[in-house]
Amino acid sequence: MSYRSPLDPTLNLAPEKTNHIHVMGVGGTGMAALAGMLLKSGFQVSGSDTNVYPPMSDFLKDIGLSPATGYGPDNLAPRPDLVIVGNVIRADNPEAIALADLNIPYLSFPQALAHFFISGLTSLVVAGTHGKTTTCSLLASALHHAGLDPSFMIGGIVSEFNANYRLGQGHYFVSEGDEYDTAFFDKESKFLHYRPKIGIITSVEFDHADIFPDLDTIKRSFAKFVSLFPKDGLLICHRDDPNVRDVVANAPCPVEWYGFDQDNDWAIDDIDINNGLSHFSVLHKGSKWAQLSVKMAGRHNCLNSLAVAALLNHLGLQPAEINGGLSSFAGVKRRQEIRGVVNGITVIDDFAHHPTAVKETLAALKDAYSGQRLIAVFEPRTNSSRRSLFQQHYVGAFDSSDLILIREPVPLDNVAPENHLSAAKLAKDLTERGLDASSFSTTDAIIDQLGKTLGKNDVVAILSNGGFDNIHKRLLELIKDIQLPQEAVRQ
Repeated sequence: MSYRSPLDPTLNLAPEKTNHIHVMGVGGTGMAALAGMLLKSGFQVSGSDTNVYPPMSDFLKDIGLSPATGYGPDNLAPRPDLVIVGNVIRADNPEAIALADLNIPYLSFPQALAHFFISGLTSLVVAGTHGKTTTCSLLASALHHAGLDPSFMIGGIVSEFNANYRLGQGHYFVSEGDEYDTAFFDKESKFLHYRPKIGIITSVEFDHADIFPDLDTIKRSFAKFVSLFPKDGLLICHRDDPNVRDVVANAPCPVEWYGFDQDNDWAIDDIDINNGLSHFSVLHKGSKWAQLSVKMAGRHNCLNSLAVAALLNHLGLQPAEINGGLSSFAGVKRRQEIRGVVNGITVIDDFAHHPTAVKETLAALKDAYSGQRLIAVFEPRTNSSRRSLFQQHYVGAFDSSDLILIREPVPLDNVAPENHLSAAKLAKDLTERGLDASSFSTTDAIIDQLGKTLGKNDVVAILSNGGFDNIHKRLLELIKDIQLPQEAVRQ
């Protein structure tokens, strides 16, 4: 059921004098980070959310914020100067209704980020269906390595800083350009608020089926993003993706293209992936430019690194300096993150959930762990992945795996049963493709099966954008205590 916004649009602004800011939905990763940035900037900050659990409850405690539990009018007393409304808040939320009744100025998360932190800086925005968190993190880390002291807000925890945000003293603000909608009172994409000057677009595919009815709608949103760039700005775009070419067709600023095709402005000439390290040669306008390295496996991560190199070159950095920043990158939490190695078994956590991301991630891990059995454990958890619209697309996503275990998704309440993804059908289709695949109704059943089948030197890639019932820690605890067979037979 949808609700009309009760908020007065003329109050959608930040007042000139702002001291006390209240954050609704403060337990979200981005909202908590924003609260931390506001506190560091000297504002008085309060917050509210439903029950907040670790790690976010620990984070909020560490920054000195004790949010109210639950939503209601009492959370707006004493009256704040400004309320920031998180994406999780609906129009019928009792605190949102009280906000309207009290006529308090309000902003969305991206509006607040732009107003308080991006304004006055050169905005570097990384957008795309895939790879934006890793690419954003690479860019922020490389700028920091070069001594440019950037600020950033990113959708993942950057290992070098153990944080997803930072307030630097430099001239650049790096933000992850999320195409998801902004708030209940603003259904446009978040990245339309980030005042971009220089941007990267990695890819454009259909996703977020809960808010986008089709690919064309997503492409229109990306085209709006492109239209925001000033004439003296720059877009660095993945030309090998036809949808990217479409959305930047009318770009008002220069475009530099990157990809594997050597006709691109920036092209990868060759790749050597060994022990999780990727080394690749770069051509710039057809000529040898540099040899770059990054501590991540996969062709897609080489592309991400190439895009960052092109942007840094535009900012005036030299190839050796760029390579220094890329090669020192320590990674992002939940992107090919090794959670532990026990009894010779490596357990990896990765955020991949879209079919393309699953395919690229598993291919990268197969290269990185050549000669070892790769076991994919997949939890369809997003609104899109739990729908049947990706049912057939997933069939071609697991070819790099030697064994595949899929959890049946929790059904979506507002979607007809016939439109739900079936893990059982996916496992059957994968088996018919010649792969070893099974479906499971619970996480406990998956862990039990892994306990029976794991062998020395196995690599377990756990793919989910959620906590997956703490499967990583539970599996590592299990394999400490079980008698393992010798190395399993690989395909």
